[in-house]
Amino acid sequence: MTSPTISPASALMMLALSAIWGGSFFFAEIALTQVPPLTITLYRVALALPLLFLMLRLRGIALPRSARIWGAYLVMGALNNALPFSLIFWGQASIEGGLASILNGTAAVFGAVVAGIFLVDERLTARKFSGAALGLLGVAVVIGPDAARDLDLRSLAQLAIIAAALSYAFAGVWARKHLSAQPAQMNALGMLTGSTILMVPIALMVDGVPRMDLAPGTWAALIALAVLSTSCAYLLYFAILRRAGAANLMLVTLMIPPFAIGLGAAFLGEALAPSAYLGLAIIAAGILVTDGRVLRSLRRA
Repeated sequence: MTSPTISPASALMMLALSAIWGGSFFFAEIALTQVPPLTITLYRVALALPLLFLMLRLRGIALPRSARIWGAYLVMGALNNALPFSLIFWGQASIEGGLASILNGTAAVFGAVVAGIFLVDERLTARKFSGAALGLLGVAVVIGPDAARDLDLRSLAQLAIIAAALSYAFAGVWARKHLSAQPAQMNALGMLTGSTILMVPIALMVDGVPRMDLAPGTWAALIALAVLSTSCAYLLYFAILRRAGAANLMLVTLMIPPFAIGLGAAFLGEALAPSAYLGLAIIAAGILVTDGRVLRSLRRA
């Protein structure tokens, strides 16, 4: 099966989504200077709700009445928002945002393997296994050989990002199994509602009542995380999905790290080790192998 063509408009939208999601790692770095990770997650999901709710009302999409669907949204909110966001923000307290974005890119290859295991219409193939193997090799290069021997806080932070990527992979399977009949925009609102319900008690118990005396830059970063990197990102995501298809949307994963790395270097003075860039190249190769189009083009050549 061929993927829909990427038009110039779709390409610009994909570039914008990459910048917005790459910026989320930068915004998180700023917010972490004053706000603990779980509270950042709460702000991100809760402040994203109003815009998505407004968009649903404008489009005339009714809220579902089924308790089963809302239960599925609660699980989806845990797998796709609450757990991965919290793990990524906790990890970013110890590692650079650019490095976190590289490790997070493994979600694309993990997603293909997890879908192959749990979905009957997604066959596990040698190509997918090869892509996953390259992804894991890239992770090993990024983390380095000393990680297993010296399991320090930095190593644990990197493993937390990998766990977040796996959570995204399982979220994709859950959505396919339980939410495929619902409108895409409703799924975004539903899972953010579910993750907000989960994060309110968790953040309050662990971090306490959120501070209100934050610096203007911190508030700006939190709002940007919620409105730009969550609400607007989901709306843009579904628009690209409709125009260019899921396979082309996977390519956004390749474009996120350059934005995160560039913003961290330009404004936060972050510098990554050469092994991080080598690992990024290997992970990118894994994503391209998983996607399959490059291999098909080489066979035709």
